[in-house]
Amino acid sequence: MRNRPFVFFALALLGTVAGCDHGRTRPRSADPPASEVWLWQDQVTAAKLVVEPLVAQPVGGLVVTSGRVTFDDLKVAHVMSPVTGRVVRIEAQPGQRVKKGDTLAVIDSPDVGSAFSDVEKAHADFISAEKEWKRQKELFDVHAGSQRDLEAAQGNFSKAKAELQRASKKAQLLRAGGANLGGQSYTLRAPIGGEVIARNVNPGTEVQGQYTGGTVVELFTIGELDTVWVMADVFEMDLGRVKQGTECLVKVVAYPARVFKGVADWVSDALDPATRTAKVRCKLANEDRALKPEMYATAALAVERQRALALPRSAILHLGDQTMAFIDLGRAPDGRLRFERRPVAVNEELGGEYLPVVRGISAGERVVTSGAILLSGML
Repeated sequence: MRNRPFVFFALALLGTVAGCDHGRTRPRSADPPASEVWLWQDQVTAAKLVVEPLVAQPVGGLVVTSGRVTFDDLKVAHVMSPVTGRVVRIEAQPGQRVKKGDTLAVIDSPDVGSAFSDVEKAHADFISAEKEWKRQKELFDVHAGSQRDLEAAQGNFSKAKAELQRASKKAQLLRAGGANLGGQSYTLRAPIGGEVIARNVNPGTEVQGQYTGGTVVELFTIGELDTVWVMADVFEMDLGRVKQGTECLVKVVAYPARVFKGVADWVSDALDPATRTAKVRCKLANEDRALKPEMYATAALAVERQRALALPRSAILHLGDQTMAFIDLGRAPDGRLRFERRPVAVNEELGGEYLPVVRGISAGERVVTSGAILLSGML
């Protein structure tokens, strides 16, 4: 579709130039092709068109990709209950700072009583099996007992010993975590110091234990947000230019005018087979807690610039889904300058003033770098 405002502006401009031509008469000639604009030299001067040859330019400098804000995994803990039971008291609230070992919640659990009862039962079975094994051994030594009875007693003794060790380890684990010896309550404690980021449990809630094999729900999230990570996805074609220590500039939708600076401290050694991307981890300071985990982010990684045939952004025209540029083809038979609008392909993913040419223009061809939009309005 023709751009009427530009047509009117172009006609007015050409009319002004023609009116100032001091009465000179120009020869009549054929109309230019539909994709070309033919102008006299004084019209080109009045339109202030700038034409430059296509040459190699420094391009790139940034690899721009998408990413996601995450916790520093050494500064976050996802707390779940090791026992099944009912929450009877909540001690920690979202936003509250806790120290390692502070009480988060108290759970009334029959698992605690069962665990310590299992220890007592296993200990009694162990003593009984040990005595029977010793008795059978004495009988066998004096040829009053059979080899079969001795082996059976020894097997029962080994089973009882293993069961006692299992029950003791479980009780020890629960006791270290906060089980009340002799009762049925379990005190859920903070495994690290930090801020309570989230609480997903209320008093009276029935929770499933980690050691019971059921579906376990995360009850608390504790972490520090003074440092966060951005996990960026870098395409295979750019991976060779991204190194450990590369500066990372991050933007998020919540703060469109703000740039967060960080450093890429890890580059994955494996590619995702579906997306052909590798993970790059950027570490960022976050003292004001502006960056929140799970925010989507745009990450720009600073890399070395490279030279390639490139067009300035001012030469690029976007018409619908096509990318165009105007090429100077020299003079027409009547002496006018010919400008052809030609489809081109450029790599617009790279940041910077110049965009590498993929196809459509060859080195040395003269490109309109200023005033291309005016020429487009004349077609």
